[in-house]
Amino acid sequence: TFTRPQGQTDYQDILVSDSVISGSNICTSRGASTCKQCLAVHPTCAWCSQEVSSSRCDLKRNLLAAGCALTALEFPTSKLQVKEDRPLSNKAAGDTADATQIQPQRLHITLRPDDSKRFTVKVRQVEDYPVDLYYLMDLSYSMNDDLLRLRTLGKDLAKEMGRTTSNLRMGFGAFVDKPLSPYMYISPKEALINTTCLPQFGYKHVLSLTEEVGRFTEEVKKQIVSRNRDAPEGGFDAIIQAAVCNEKIGWRQGASHLLIFTTDAKTHVALDGRLAGIVQPNDGQCHLNSENMYSMSTIMDYPSLALITEKMSENNINLIFAVTSPVVPLYQNYSELIPGTTVGTLSNDSGNVIQLILNAYAKIRSVIDMETQGVPEELSLSFNATCLNGEVIPGIKSCSGLKIGDTVSFSVEARARGCPKDKRKTFVIKPVGFKDSLTVTVTFECECKCQAHAEPLSPVCNNGNGIYECGICLCHPGRLGPRCECAEGDYSTTEQDRCSVPSTVGIGGARGPGAAVCTGRGDCVCGQCVCHSSDFGKVWGKLCECDDFNCLRYKGELCSGHGTCDCGFCQCDSDWQGENCNCSRRTDTCMSSLGLLCSGRGQCVCGACECTQPGAYGATCDKCPTCPDACTMKKECVECKHFKRGKLFDDNTCTRICRDEIQLVDDLEFHDKNAVNCTYKDEDDCVERFQYYEDASGKSILFVVKEPGKNHTHTRAHKCTHTHTHF
Repeated sequence: TFTRPQGQTDYQDILVSDSVISGSNICTSRGASTCKQCLAVHPTCAWCSQEVSSSRCDLKRNLLAAGCALTALEFPTSKLQVKEDRPLSNKAAGDTADATQIQPQRLHITLRPDDSKRFTVKVRQVEDYPVDLYYLMDLSYSMNDDLLRLRTLGKDLAKEMGRTTSNLRMGFGAFVDKPLSPYMYISPKEALINTTCLPQFGYKHVLSLTEEVGRFTEEVKKQIVSRNRDAPEGGFDAIIQAAVCNEKIGWRQGASHLLIFTTDAKTHVALDGRLAGIVQPNDGQCHLNSENMYSMSTIMDYPSLALITEKMSENNINLIFAVTSPVVPLYQNYSELIPGTTVGTLSNDSGNVIQLILNAYAKIRSVIDMETQGVPEELSLSFNATCLNGEVIPGIKSCSGLKIGDTVSFSVEARARGCPKDKRKTFVIKPVGFKDSLTVTVTFECECKCQAHAEPLSPVCNNGNGIYECGICLCHPGRLGPRCECAEGDYSTTEQDRCSVPSTVGIGGARGPGAAVCTGRGDCVCGQCVCHSSDFGKVWGKLCECDDFNCLRYKGELCSGHGTCDCGFCQCDSDWQGENCNCSRRTDTCMSSLGLLCSGRGQCVCGACECTQPGAYGATCDKCPTCPDACTMKKECVECKHFKRGKLFDDNTCTRICRDEIQLVDDLEFHDKNAVNCTYKDEDDCVERFQYYEDASGKSILFVVKEPGKNHTHTRAHKCTHTHTHF
């Protein structure tokens, strides 16, 4: 069910209260002199095209009270329409194009300047989703033992992947490096001739994605290693070609795309091509020739990380770096810059590659990370995530620790920050690596309908000295006055009074008769203020009362450098808030290494953690000598999930809070250096032992010691007597 905003009346009441700042009416105090300017002041401001006793730009209720007819009122409102809203699927069956993993699918939003609309996006990973797995291997000489091992692993890999999907396709490609100096040996001539190794090549596509596992093994057996001169390889060239050559590789639209990148070396990146005199940037296009070789290897530079990120996103590919331990830190850094990428440590002969791929795929499927494509500059988006426990996490657009079939939701606020040339823009929100997406079309409502009926050279404007638009005259250059009746240079003392009203708000809030003409920042010409130019910025307004440089500062910067000054008030950028925009809305800076906001021990205020748990401290409240440890917290899950008792069991919160998997074991074995062995005394005065362990996918497993050879349906007293040690 799609959650819609509250009724228009409630929404407008909230906005009206926001538009009254320090007792003043924002609509009448920002110097708006045209209908278009009025709409940009605040979402609650309306414009009246007929003569009224007050300002034409005012709150809607004030204009109606002043006698403005509804037909003369310009007051567009922001709207949200759901155009396509198919329900989420549970399982992929038959044609995967019918499987829906995101809801809704299409929205249309109409936004006034500085107004926003909030909508909810639901995401669910369906069961048995098809998988395309492309194995991209470094065939430099140091990977010879890995190649020999891979020849025997094809069927086993397909068998293990078959446990997660019944629709698997596998393909194969290989790379070394650019075949020219200084990346390869060119002297003496004998160096180019080698019967043991293949001549050096950049990238070659060997096998398109296929369901025939035997062909994968067959093609891998045909491969021979090559060699190159310098340590780094040209794998990033290969990644781009494997990603963008859809027809050659055979990526299916309705499948998960896994690109397995295996190497034991560093890799060349953009600008490294200059070592060989290559200056042409990588264009990110497919360049495989008739022999499926990368034809631009010696012509184009290596790709940048930004280009790889772009192509991974465009083609919905999850990149898995399967690399040996010496280069894991390097590729870990790369993965942090490329969304949807995971890193696994490859054994020296690739013997663990199957488990590595399974763990990486499980990790990919346990995380939903939202990304955006094509968001216009004039629009800002903010996300709130609601993951498994129902808690809303502000500023976060990802959820982890998920299982197949779990549903998560993201609340998205879209705010118009300006008016683009094209009033209609479209952008996409999608989970990383998914083909499913939400397409959002935004119409920026920046102009008044009455502008379409403007009269050029109107007789109303002093016989053609201006354009009559929305009830006012827009005078030609050199003409001034409400009806363009004045020429610059004309002077009348009676018109001087129009430039200084007793109730005028002066600069700094000055009021009363003492307020200067045109606020002291302009000249009164024909009863209208002509504002002076300023070296500090722009001055405007009916009485030159507004500018873009007199706002609160923080650390010497106007609006803290995180917003724009508009007539004395800071208009903050989307990630900032506060009177001077010095308070960050972001919460990712408060996330602990375990993915918890302030480690669950505090609140994120202005982008920093304020620890509320007694004894907690640190940037993310992660340090707390007096707080319950992992054993104390997980003990409750052992009690409720295994023994069906305890506080969590009694209040029916066990399933929601404890997502751990329980495994009964004869004894606690070593699983990982980060595994924690725990011991506690239960309510029967028995000693219970368990181990808390998180696997590579982030899944929590609790290994609970059982009694060897005993019937576990016996009473606790009986079990304790025979198997547990008393303190």
